[in-house]
Amino acid sequence: MSGKRSLTNIHLEKLFSNNSVESLDKQLEPKFEPKPIPFLPLAKVNAHRTEKLWKQIGQEASPDLLDTWTAEKLESFQGNIENCIGSTKIPLGIAGPLRVNGLFAQGDYPIPLATSEAALVASYHRGCTLLSLSGGATAMMLYQAVNRAPAYAFESMRGAGLFVAWAMEHFETFQQIASTTTSHGKLVDVGTTLEGNHVYLNFEFTTGDASGQNMVTIATQAICDYIQAHSPVAPLQCYVEGNLSGDKKASAQAYTSVRGRKVTAEAIIPAEILQKVVHATPRQMIDYWRMSAIGGVLSGTIGVQGHFANGLAALYIATGQDAACVAESATGITRFEQADDGALYASVTLPNIMLGTVGGGTGLPSQKAALELMGLYGTDKSNALSEVTASLVLAGELSIIAALATGDFTRAHNKLAR
Repeated sequence: MSGKRSLTNIHLEKLFSNNSVESLDKQLEPKFEPKPIPFLPLAKVNAHRTEKLWKQIGQEASPDLLDTWTAEKLESFQGNIENCIGSTKIPLGIAGPLRVNGLFAQGDYPIPLATSEAALVASYHRGCTLLSLSGGATAMMLYQAVNRAPAYAFESMRGAGLFVAWAMEHFETFQQIASTTTSHGKLVDVGTTLEGNHVYLNFEFTTGDASGQNMVTIATQAICDYIQAHSPVAPLQCYVEGNLSGDKKASAQAYTSVRGRKVTAEAIIPAEILQKVVHATPRQMIDYWRMSAIGGVLSGTIGVQGHFANGLAALYIATGQDAACVAESATGITRFEQADDGALYASVTLPNIMLGTVGGGTGLPSQKAALELMGLYGTDKSNALSEVTASLVLAGELSIIAALATGDFTRAHNKLAR
């Protein structure tokens, strides 16, 4: 995280143009007066508590944050927010319909996308149109698992090794304990990492139709409590998460295995449809893809892809997913090749799609409505949603690569963002 000389000098010049070293140093000192008064923590959500918080802020409730609809729906936010003062509205666009031929998703899906980024919906809509006219995207949800990785510290490596041996013998017991905390999740595997006198147990769970982060945390805590009480080698320290799981961050471990749902999607795009919809040839698409793939390798990205995060973030926000999980979900591979008949073969593979169709924010009024618009709210829908999501990502890759390959990228943003 080094800084370049030129950028450092530009920044320093701006800082010192109106300030002395002494005044800037004074600004950075800790300040204890006046004594800060934190807002009272309020987990329950209702009109009385929201009014109380606005009074603490010392302002009138903004009608853009606490409008009539929000005031009427406040109590439906219970369990999704603390210290609630209103809601933020993000424009919602529709792309598609997107035709998906999957193991779980079958049909034409309207795609709700919540974003403030001009040209995003237009780009994904163009990609969805291209895929649908080409017969749709073929998609396969390959497998699903969500992990939680508790960490333990021992006096010595010997103690750590003895603990690992004991833990492996008690995996079935851990499974039974986990099953007492949830009827939807199941502990299916555990990995071990021994580093000196530290041990990380990487528990993997299936989580049904929920994204499952809270589910696996509660189950893992119950296992940790059992370990603390019964381990023959008492750990000096125990943490329910040792930062090995890859939660909320891109990691090589998750990229090479799975966290969430691993999904792959492909399509064969006839050259004439490609030309008609995105004004590009297969050769143009492949040439740009090849150069951008090398660029991704040179920059050190995890995987090689164009902009998975754009479509994922917009869909996640629209459908009540944990938006922070875009950090881990937006890794994977985009690949383009020319088919024997001259058509374009395109595929994406995403090993870490974190989403659900029940639980979390999926039950919020607007987000539930967006999932219902797709026909994908509720039980037995999450695998289909993951295949639709991968197909949407493929649509976005096709559209942006066509725009960059043909020079339309800047023109589109100039036209739609001004």
